[in-house]
Amino acid sequence: MTSDIAGATSSLLTSVDVPPVHESHPGGTSSFLLTCDHYGRRLPKELGDLGLPESELTRHIAWDIGIAGVAERLATLLGAHLVAQRYSRLVIDCNRPPEAASSIPLLSEATVIPGNERLSPEARAIRRREIFDPYHERIDAIIDRRRHERRPTVLVSVHSFTPVYAGVARPWHIGTLYHRDKTLPPLLLKALRAEGDLVVGDNEPYAVSDLTDYTVPVHGEARGLINTGIEIRQDLIADPSGQHAWADRLARILSEIAVQLRA
Repeated sequence: MTSDIAGATSSLLTSVDVPPVHESHPGGTSSFLLTCDHYGRRLPKELGDLGLPESELTRHIAWDIGIAGVAERLATLLGAHLVAQRYSRLVIDCNRPPEAASSIPLLSEATVIPGNERLSPEARAIRRREIFDPYHERIDAIIDRRRHERRPTVLVSVHSFTPVYAGVARPWHIGTLYHRDKTLPPLLLKALRAEGDLVVGDNEPYAVSDLTDYTVPVHGEARGLINTGIEIRQDLIADPSGQHAWADRLARILSEIAVQLRA
């Protein structure tokens, strides 16, 4: 395993690495704009394996398990533009303010990340410049274009959460995450609870804040968009059948909410 990678280089991503931003249905006509901050678990070749075994790099600490499949199918069903980030949150977390300690974590749950130790300011800046910034600049550009075209935009940031964290089981099947928006989250909570077979979290298992989150505060709240975060429990979407079932359910619910928002 590679662990001596704390030094800075002039570039992180090379010709063998994929671009950080992935998009689906860019021509979608839906008012919903979907973002997926923890879609992928790729590591830049320059960083090796961050000093971790493969067993750690497939865990929830590295990405949001199952959410990529949900996001792709949901975008297809809604006809919505999806913007996603391909690299592991262990390289840089694209839903954390860059100045936050958890932006490039030294410890995730109980796992030490050797490849993130003793990083120089330059090395940290390169990760932000080549992974974090292109992703968020792309979201900004999409919102700018939609505004120029006078198209409504409802931001939905999709995530998944581990069913057990630090030894504590989490009962929720799905949670709605929000901070300042009082439009979409109540509608989504009401619709999810009306399903009858779900334990629904109201700002559980996480709550959005300016200190711990980036996508919703910066692209949703600061730009005055109707917005929400969605978290789905990972054991429910660990395989394609679960991913399809949850995408189908969310597409139905969000389509119904879209009608209410237009009323």
